Amino acid sequence: MSAVVYDHAGSSQSRGVVLIHSCPRAVASHIEWALAKVLGAEVCVQWAPQPVEPHTVRAEIIWIGKQGMGARIASALLAFKNIRYEVTEDSNLRHEGERFAVTPTLGLFRASMGQFGDVMVHEDRLRNVINQAEATGESIVVEINRLLGQPWDAELEVFRAAHADSNIRVLHHVS
Repeated sequence: MSAVVYDHAGSSQSRGVVLIHSCPRAVASHIEWALAKVLGAEVCVQWAPQPVEPHTVRAEIIWIGKQGMGARIASALLAFKNIRYEVTEDSNLRHEGERFAVTPTLGLFRASMGQFGDVMVHEDRLRNVINQAEATGESIVVEINRLLGQPWDAELEVFRAAHADSNIRVLHHVS
């Protein structure tokens, strides 16, 4: 249920995963077209039924391409308002990784990711949360949880469990 696309142009290589947690069946081919446009190659995803949400499908795609490809994939999929997905780009010696999570109810979450997959919250974002909490009297815990993506994790966790039996498809960027 995954695919891989390689970039043979010799530029900085990155890799990551796209998890489409739930997508209406009628939209699946449109997702493949959007991925093909970003990756520069035909994409044939192996879709599986999503048992958590009837009439939807799910897929897991491993990609390899240029640095920043994760953000380009996540941006391309934002056009589809009724899907749940996550996109990751692994860190390497040249840059931090990234994690994007999207749900219809919460919208987009983006975070930097360390080499072990943990969310990295930069100092300026933490200072902003502290300053806002002091100014408004709101809970700092709620805002820190948002910085870590906890609301997205809570909503997506039930969908993630369905990926345990998935087949992997690898996509390579071929510019």
